[in-house]
Amino acid sequence: MAAEDDGEIDSDPDLIDPPMSDEAVVERLDPVAEAEIGERLDRFLAQRLPLLSRARLKSLIEKGRVRHDQVLAVDPARKIRLGEVYSVAIPRPDPVDIVPEPIALDILYEDAHLLVLNKQAGLAVHPAPGHWRGTLVNALAHHCGEALLAIGAPGRPGIVHRLDKDTTGLMVIAKSDLALTSLGKQFAARAITRQYRAFALGAPMPPTGRIATRLGRDPRDRQKMAVLEPTHASGRDAATHYETVARFGAIKAPKSGPLASELICRLETGRTHQIRVHLSHVGAPLIGDPVYADTRHGRMASSALRKAEINFSRQALHAETLGFHHPGLDRPMAFACDLPQDLHALRAELLHL
Repeated sequence: MAAEDDGEIDSDPDLIDPPMSDEAVVERLDPVAEAEIGERLDRFLAQRLPLLSRARLKSLIEKGRVRHDQVLAVDPARKIRLGEVYSVAIPRPDPVDIVPEPIALDILYEDAHLLVLNKQAGLAVHPAPGHWRGTLVNALAHHCGEALLAIGAPGRPGIVHRLDKDTTGLMVIAKSDLALTSLGKQFAARAITRQYRAFALGAPMPPTGRIATRLGRDPRDRQKMAVLEPTHASGRDAATHYETVARFGAIKAPKSGPLASELICRLETGRTHQIRVHLSHVGAPLIGDPVYADTRHGRMASSALRKAEINFSRQALHAETLGFHHPGLDRPMAFACDLPQDLHALRAELLHL
């Protein structure tokens, strides 16, 4: 199974709706427990199958793809009962035709099992609505050849984790089944080391710490992630360690604190948009983040930066280090890559605040 990264997972069924074939995977769930009695069917399934949105599950129910004890269950509002055993037939995505494209890649390391690259900004990892062509997968198909297309999920060959389209930095790609399986297990066991460099509006307090929350789909906007209540059933635990390494503009804004800061973030878990949501949650959203830079402190700092004619067109986030155990060589591997030019330029501008 492919793993998640900075909220930047290899596939996100709530955001991607690929064409479906008639072939299906049947998920058979454990019997309804006493604490679940009386729950709505669609909510119960969303709790048991967190990778599927409640809207998607409601659609599957209404299409006759859910059964309890071999009887069709077609009412999403049905109240579940103790001991009922539900199964869900989830259609497989149709195979996606991957068109090889000669897109330049910054490859730091490559062998028969895997490759490590420094992904540029603006490059989506895999085909999805809005960008069926021009993705990293299209570039990998051209670089590696047809053999890669058999590794991993359809439409996402070799992908074991993901970076958002506008996040730069290090990714590891599996080129063999051995690497795919091993790396997937390492991500699941949190044995992969990942460090990010981030530039935020304002600065988190305290300057060094650990952000631990429950993350899940924003109930008001399913296209976003949000911090949920600790007991929220559909969320997943997420933890980010951060360290403030520089503050910018503090002298000009003594009452409200620094206008911006440079942070090192280390992932303890990897959830969708994790760093972006966590920093926004503590009042220090990423500079340039079009989705999560909406806290009051973030808006104030953003306004001050605009007055200083400092603008940045993407979230200021870069995956700068990556470490894992190479399954073919049976030894640890560690990689690092410098900031891209646009983040160097941003840092230079911030230093003059």
